[in-house]
Amino acid sequence: MMLAGAAGAEEKELIVTDRPDFVESSDVVGKGRFQAETGVAIERTRRDTRRTRAIYTPVLLRMGTGAAWELRIETDGRVVQHTDDLIQGTRTTDRGYADTSVGAKWHVMDESGTNPSVGILAHVDLDSGSAAFRGNGLRPSLRVVAEWDLPAGLSLGVMPGLTFDKDQNGERSWNGIFAAVLGKSLSEQTRVFVEIALPQIARSRHGGTVATLDVGMAYLLSPTWQIDTALYKGLNKNTADLTWTVGLSSKF
Repeated sequence: MMLAGAAGAEEKELIVTDRPDFVESSDVVGKGRFQAETGVAIERTRRDTRRTRAIYTPVLLRMGTGAAWELRIETDGRVVQHTDDLIQGTRTTDRGYADTSVGAKWHVMDESGTNPSVGILAHVDLDSGSAAFRGNGLRPSLRVVAEWDLPAGLSLGVMPGLTFDKDQNGERSWNGIFAAVLGKSLSEQTRVFVEIALPQIARSRHGGTVATLDVGMAYLLSPTWQIDTALYKGLNKNTADLTWTVGLSSKF
């Protein structure tokens, strides 16, 4: 949701990205506009005698089909994952591509008074990736984003949601999603944020809850180009210990 809530007709043309934080923006890119959000993410995890390191290349493509609608294609892209057995001194490496998600976003309303800017996102994750990184079947999800501009250059975003997942045993389950982000504008070009994100709220037999504490920043190179970076700290054993990302986004 970085750089969300811009006011005025000129500011409406500013790039508003859905990265690097987990909370999406409530805004759409605009009719006839195209936006590409790309990056590299490095993830590190250690569990007992096993250490895992992975590199992802996330991509989000957003295509404006109307004043309040956009189509979306998203993937974690190319993945290289190294797993080290610290006792045996061996390493295994998996390479391939992550699943792709397709969906749409609807900008329901602009912020007005105490009412937030609201967006709704509907996605379906496709089991389209390489065998090592492929999910199980189609996994639809629905998320609602609410954003408020606050005094002193602050902004608040919350995003609850649901996903209909399928585990490795073929069992279906409704899992929750929730995140809240507090942003701060340091200048016209620079914003920082802190965030609590729960991309998956599930029972242990369905993979358990995934939770992170995130910090990051975004910088406008121009009205339509942005660079960003963020650090995500895992808060439990179901979550990667540490993930760092850097990204470049553009609007056409």
